Amino acid sequence: MNVRVQVSMVFHLDKCIGCHTCSLACKNLWTSRPGAEYMWWNNVETKPGTGYPTLYEDQDEYHGGWEVKDGKLQLKLNTRAGELLNISYNPRLPALDDYYEPWTYSYDDVTNAPPQDDQPVFKPISSVTGKEMDIEAGPNWDDDLGGSGIYAANDPNLASLPDQQREQLLSVERIVYFYLPRMCNHCVNPSCVAACPSGAIYKRGEDGIVLVSQEKCRGWRMCVSGCPYKKVYFNWETGKAEKCILCYPRLETGQAPACMHSCPGRIRYLGVLLYDADRIEETALHADNELVDAQREMILDPFDPEVIRQAKANGVEDHVIESAQKSPVFKFVKKWKIALPFHPEFRTLPMLFYVPPLLPVTGTSNEEGLYDTSSDFFSSLENARLPIRYMANLFAAGDEDQVIRIYKKMMAGRYFKRAQSVGGAEDASIAEMLTEAATTSEELEEIYELTTLASFDERFVIPPSSREAAIELVQITLDRQEGGGMGFVHEPRRGL
Repeated sequence: MNVRVQVSMVFHLDKCIGCHTCSLACKNLWTSRPGAEYMWWNNVETKPGTGYPTLYEDQDEYHGGWEVKDGKLQLKLNTRAGELLNISYNPRLPALDDYYEPWTYSYDDVTNAPPQDDQPVFKPISSVTGKEMDIEAGPNWDDDLGGSGIYAANDPNLASLPDQQREQLLSVERIVYFYLPRMCNHCVNPSCVAACPSGAIYKRGEDGIVLVSQEKCRGWRMCVSGCPYKKVYFNWETGKAEKCILCYPRLETGQAPACMHSCPGRIRYLGVLLYDADRIEETALHADNELVDAQREMILDPFDPEVIRQAKANGVEDHVIESAQKSPVFKFVKKWKIALPFHPEFRTLPMLFYVPPLLPVTGTSNEEGLYDTSSDFFSSLENARLPIRYMANLFAAGDEDQVIRIYKKMMAGRYFKRAQSVGGAEDASIAEMLTEAATTSEELEEIYELTTLASFDERFVIPPSSREAAIELVQITLDRQEGGGMGFVHEPRRGL
């Protein structure tokens, strides 16, 4: 057992209101520089939809992530030898049009306009070419167009749905959609790291955050193709790759990442997970329908005495283990098992998890005017406006049973709390419902507390920084104290 630490996240999609506050917080903090105008390290997509960049989930086109060949795990993009031969030619890159051409406006046309009879207007100007342009796309161009015949109909996750379900989903009177916030998954088995020819992308040992060394990066852009989520970007101004850094300067000072801190819907949770690094390849080699359970097994129980012993032997600090025990992510993913990874079939073992959006409740008004739910509590799963197969394609590599189990537990929580507040349900029916959902009233109360009433410190359990301890494993820090300290990449120059 090789215990490692990973800062991980959970997004509760049932609470996302699609306000894009998280995207703007990230944009203003990290990607407001020249060459980064088109980058959205955090973006919010409308699903069903084609996403950003367009059709990024279509790995027949982009060849991102991993695949199993002859019982071995290898990059879907290319082999090492093949990558070297094609190092100056990468046909699997998304073009700028797949993202969008960033623009600004000719503000001088308005602010410095002379007196005139007509109202002055400013024109859109390309941030890349500096010329006037017609805006045809943007980072959330398909926002709220979940039922459109253009965007939603082209969602790759709809490919396996029967024609009848596709027709029902996209019919005007049944238009339905939900919001999907996306950022770098800081995967345990990141394909971007494996695809980088210069070794510029690496995973921090102390918290598992995936970063890009701007000094080593040579702009080959294999990382962009290798990432199946397309969360590595190329800065056309500097010629370097850039990506989400999980706001590690904020984490090291005990603050939540900007996107998470600013979220009005309180959909985001952050905490520490402990996992067994010896089981990474074994986990990624599982069949598609086994990947979710295999990844859960790879995540370790921080209360297990043997896990604690092995973690300490690996240099994991006591306060990190304590943070793992308080982690809300551990509860969602491992304890309650209601959060799923995004596209586990890409085999990168993503460490960002999603609680699927809850389905519309079914029922009618009874003679007393109260809302009367169906006697079969989970009948809405069979005729859901968002098909179970679609949700399984997103979060469970097509395994519908994983999604159904989660929905049963979430719907049981809905009915259970409704019975407490407005009544209308007998104890026998509640007990039957809990049995069918494989849960207990105590567990549902815990889920309710964390998803509804949790404080900031309960939603974001950030361990104290152990950066200095990690550096001491490879460097003698005393030699650097007088020079530049641990916060500098280069020692400051002295004198003239």
